Amino acid sequence: MLKSVAVLCVLAVAAALPYDPVVKKLENGERFQHIEDGDGTLHLADTWLTASAVATPRYDPDRQNVYHLYTRQNPTVSQPLLMGSQGLLGITNYNPARRTIILIHGWMVDVTAAMNTVLVPAFLSAEDVNVIVVDWSAGAGSINYATAVANTVPAGESIARFVTWLNGATGAVSRMYHIIGHSLGGHMAGIIGRNLGGQVGYITALEPASPGFIFNDDKFRPNDGAYTEVIHTNAGVLGYLSTLGHVDFYPNGGINMPGCNSQECDHARSYFYLAESLTSGGFTGRRCASYVTAMTGNCFLLGNLRMGGLVPKTGSSGIFYLETNAEPPFSRG
Repeated sequence: MLKSVAVLCVLAVAAALPYDPVVKKLENGERFQHIEDGDGTLHLADTWLTASAVATPRYDPDRQNVYHLYTRQNPTVSQPLLMGSQGLLGITNYNPARRTIILIHGWMVDVTAAMNTVLVPAFLSAEDVNVIVVDWSAGAGSINYATAVANTVPAGESIARFVTWLNGATGAVSRMYHIIGHSLGGHMAGIIGRNLGGQVGYITALEPASPGFIFNDDKFRPNDGAYTEVIHTNAGVLGYLSTLGHVDFYPNGGINMPGCNSQECDHARSYFYLAESLTSGGFTGRRCASYVTAMTGNCFLLGNLRMGGLVPKTGSSGIFYLETNAEPPFSRG
């Protein structure tokens, strides 16, 4: 009797819950996964796209993306850029003769993401450049992870339109750009590049996300730019496991970074390594036969390559392994 009452209670509760049918599954496996946002906080995320998520107000990147310009003339307080507004552009410190860096944050963060606080000053210290930080939090901020993954495509297409407008308004050219994305933004950096015809001079994917992209045709591709580089620091867990770029680096085997005691720390190390490489160089990888040998450190092929840095290694390709220190300076020489 008690068992029958318990069953009836469960059925009554289930009937009272709103029905939210699943529209799309990102990939096979567990529906709810712990996924890290752009600042290293883990969230229990729904990786299946539901009807309620689809029914929410549609993300409009042309209207909702915000572009923040930093230069050596304004290194800490950004100047706004607005697609289509040449008048506003004309009163900023943007200079088309300089190289332009575009930074793309990850899931559930915004312009204040830790990646940006590390890389903006590093780039401005290393070179007189334009740094444009894209705030696409209107698309990245959904707690439904599947929605944020879906938004990477329209967001990337919109940023490509912004770059096309900026080039047309100023005479800048795509080969003078370096686009950098972290985690979810890592794949989006590639989407931007391919929508610019693969003409961007330098694209770096920092720990491109694994969840939602294993079987996703929109993931980062080698030919998204003239030179594409990937830095893996939590490969196979929060970050993508296998190779994606012209060049893929697996520092310390791509997982379990020295000085880290969590996956979140590993995931963040990628942008700290890039920041240090801008001023010191230092990170020299040795060539590997495959990402499997890179992850085990059994790399003995001829040929070394510097990881990161200001200048694209156009024409280079391959998989590389290197070791780092547990604390700054992370480079061993």
